[in-house]
Amino acid sequence: MVGPNAAGILADNAPTMATGASPFDELVTANRILAREGVVDAFGHVSLRHPGHPDRFCLSRARAPECIEPGDIMQFGLDGAALDAGGRKPYAERFIHAAIYEARPDVLAVVHNHSPAVIPFGITGTPLRPVMHMCASMGVEVPVWDSRTHFGDTNLLVTAMPMARDLAASLGTRSVALMRGHGCVVAGGSLREVVFNSIYLQLNAELQQRAAALGPVTFLSDGEVAAILRTRSSFTFERAWEYWCQRAGRPYDERPMEGPLAR
Repeated sequence: MVGPNAAGILADNAPTMATGASPFDELVTANRILAREGVVDAFGHVSLRHPGHPDRFCLSRARAPECIEPGDIMQFGLDGAALDAGGRKPYAERFIHAAIYEARPDVLAVVHNHSPAVIPFGITGTPLRPVMHMCASMGVEVPVWDSRTHFGDTNLLVTAMPMARDLAASLGTRSVALMRGHGCVVAGGSLREVVFNSIYLQLNAELQQRAAALGPVTFLSDGEVAAILRTRSSFTFERAWEYWCQRAGRPYDERPMEGPLAR
């Protein structure tokens, strides 16, 4: 792995992944995929815990995800402070990412988005629950965080650590939390995982709404969700990532196959 420069900041093109792809390139790809698949539009963001410094994370400057380039990627401490701004303006809601990384050492990537399909489940009292095997990664219970509960009437943006830490506490050990009147957060162990889970969270929301219009919905059981997650391997994420890279016009770097299910 190529180390950081004299300032302790990883060079933009330093290859740190198993295949030689830089983390900045991977993060650009994640942004482009989420935009291509309609999970984010001009707004929303995805971050990566720094592969060489777990007390830092990488996130683009404030820019629409589909427009992001490697030079837009900045580095932040777990308090949300920029370490290498260089005149670049960061996202106001970078604190969402900071608080989740601070609270969850197991989390290596985070997505925040405003998926229109997901929003209704944060404002109606109807719980979002898995209806399809590919969507099991959302878990059997998706909490809804309401900023008004502890912070009163705000503009709903998470622009400081106290609010971000409250959101992270609501997320707990789960992979997904909804944000009332705002969107959701998705946390996971890799960029491929959070991109996969974000796309299939949106699909689940769409399917659940369609199914509810037809009649009572049969959701996945706790046991089914556990069985799906227990037997899911990184190959699942890899297969989807290759497909989405193709659709987004991004290069694909293959990873070693892991786990029992190479299908």
